[in-house]
Amino acid sequence: MLPQETDVLVVGAGPTGLALAIALQQAGIRHVVVDRLPAGHNTSRAAVIHAHTLEVLERIGVTGELERRGLPLTRFALRDHDKALLELDFSMLPSRFAQILMIPQDETEAVFAERLHSLGGDIRRGVTARKVEPDAAGATVHLDTPEGGCTIRARYVVGGDGMHSVVREAAGIAFDGETYGQSFVLADVHMDWGLSEEVTLFFSPEGMGVVAPLPESRYRIVAPVEEAPEAPDAAFVQALLDARGPRKRPGRVRDVIWSSRFRVHHRVAARYRSGPLFVMGDAAHVHSPAGGQGMNTGLVDAVVLGQLLADVVRGKAPEATLDLYEEKRRPAAAEVLELASRLTRIATMRSLPGRIVRNLVLRALGASPVFRRKLALNLSGLARKGLGMVPTR
Repeated sequence: MLPQETDVLVVGAGPTGLALAIALQQAGIRHVVVDRLPAGHNTSRAAVIHAHTLEVLERIGVTGELERRGLPLTRFALRDHDKALLELDFSMLPSRFAQILMIPQDETEAVFAERLHSLGGDIRRGVTARKVEPDAAGATVHLDTPEGGCTIRARYVVGGDGMHSVVREAAGIAFDGETYGQSFVLADVHMDWGLSEEVTLFFSPEGMGVVAPLPESRYRIVAPVEEAPEAPDAAFVQALLDARGPRKRPGRVRDVIWSSRFRVHHRVAARYRSGPLFVMGDAAHVHSPAGGQGMNTGLVDAVVLGQLLADVVRGKAPEATLDLYEEKRRPAAAEVLELASRLTRIATMRSLPGRIVRNLVLRALGASPVFRRKLALNLSGLARKGLGMVPTR
């Protein structure tokens, strides 16, 4: 049975919703987290957690378990087939977590759910937020549950409910941007692969491709295509690797564990707050998967917002303190969107003259320790570290 009222209602129990719920539970804040799915996602989707995100997640006590279950890597490379254009060494990052942690999203969600339950919290699944009605004192949320419809009063409502956010729509927040023309293939596979210790972004006239090792001898492959089948098979994924990957030591796909297709949008919410309503994660920003930034940005959103809400609800900070959330996190999202868009543009360059110039420029930049450090700091999120911190009280 859902309570009739709460301080914070979190809509969506993906990684961002769970991270926010943990932060609130740790602080002793009354909250309810609901999700329309009867069970958590059982697919891997987002698969990388960067250094700055691991630092922030220490605040909610999950970093150690994520490291135990994940695969730490320190190398990232941009390649044109067999030619290394630029290579980064993440072991040199100024962080206790000088790595790229590869861990499937379903494992991340499992770690978060276990942490929430260990603190005495829970997740109300199979519950859909149908309508959100904000007012001066909070919001009334109409829910569909397995037992029927009900309403809940909340002082604050946070939308971690994805790109088609009900909370964002109720807040009247614009979500401007565009949709990439191509669809993206995402597949987790077993394969024979010669670059098993690095995350690789491949450039080719046929388009870009990302290959990254995962725990348990799996690999993640992401690539844009004009038209993709709903569930790409081994032959389809192999063709992508043959066209875009290395030529001298080509990868050989043995089987596909899981695959999907999706469309990529490039959007950021005009505001992150409207009165008692907030948005975070994919409800606030979506972009190309280049650089593996999406979930990381949303997780930092959640922890920052959790701290601010806890301070205000407990009376340790005035209501106006909540405006820091947008002040901190929207500029971070704008920077991430620009980084992901820039990587996508240079990776999908088709003309031969453009590719020649691009490769020469990248090789020249790759010879500069200053540039390599700057790019590594951007990809790791450490360059935006100040946008993931709020004053402690």
